[in-house]
Amino acid sequence: MAGPAPTTAFGQAVIGPPGSGKTTYCLGMSEFLRALGRPVAVVNLDPANEGLPYECAVDVGELVGLGDVMDALRLGPNGGLLYCMEYLEANLDWLRAKLDPLRGHYFLFDCPGQVELCTHHGALRSIFSQMAQWDLRLTAVHLVDSHYCTDPAKFISVLCTSLATMLHVELPHVNLLSKMDLIEHYGKLAFNLEYYTEVLDLSYLLDHLASDPFFRHYHQLNEKLVQLIEDYSLVSFIPLNIQDKESIQRVLQAVDKANGYCFGVQEQRSLEAMMSAAVGADFHFSSYPCCLASATAKREETWGSGMATSTLVND
Repeated sequence: MAGPAPTTAFGQAVIGPPGSGKTTYCLGMSEFLRALGRPVAVVNLDPANEGLPYECAVDVGELVGLGDVMDALRLGPNGGLLYCMEYLEANLDWLRAKLDPLRGHYFLFDCPGQVELCTHHGALRSIFSQMAQWDLRLTAVHLVDSHYCTDPAKFISVLCTSLATMLHVELPHVNLLSKMDLIEHYGKLAFNLEYYTEVLDLSYLLDHLASDPFFRHYHQLNEKLVQLIEDYSLVSFIPLNIQDKESIQRVLQAVDKANGYCFGVQEQRSLEAMMSAAVGADFHFSSYPCCLASATAKREETWGSGMATSTLVND
């Protein structure tokens, strides 16, 4: 007699450059989800990640170690990490054997920080694609350090990287500006925060760059990059302060809409909640936010004592 069909699983693939706060995000988000009563399994896919602050359900270090690869193949950290991801891609049966007993959990995948893995290298995309075949619906959560907003040239670079990542990874995508609690320490922004999160008219950035003697010589290059970003019109950001549960709630709502979790029966979504999620943020509903707020309030003391800080872990 055939067993019951495996249930659809949901989760987040947490990606971003080194130091953007991926591990801290996984810690904070896992605590928030547990406060809501949602079972969570955090999976570390970064073999260079040591001293994990969260409870790790699956660790890729059990399959392949970065140090061993570097010693055996005489590779540097970047080349060694690419080899580790290719090795994981070739041994996905090991990963599936680890994930199958965790069906019913919400997955958080803490991914490596090498940018090339998310912009042009195929291993990580292949791994995500195979997970989809296992009926695991992921949203790519791409973290970018908010200090890049203080430098127009760096912000344009971040926009290009985010766009390339969105096109390459081929998953529902949510971009976050992390470490918003520290943005005041980075310096004064040239424009208000909404300008950066909504990626408004980038011609103002070009005008700002024109005042710099160095970037004045690259005006045409910057103009073409800005035009490319605006032509695709895909990139926007959600500000994230990992110490603020309301900020995490906004991120979670965006992620749940992106991967379809909010349309399931896991938390008894009402028709009103489903319709408001489809319409967008301008249509306010009561059931889903109230569910989040009431569940979070039940564990307020636990949250206050165990919450992660964005300065605790850099990646």
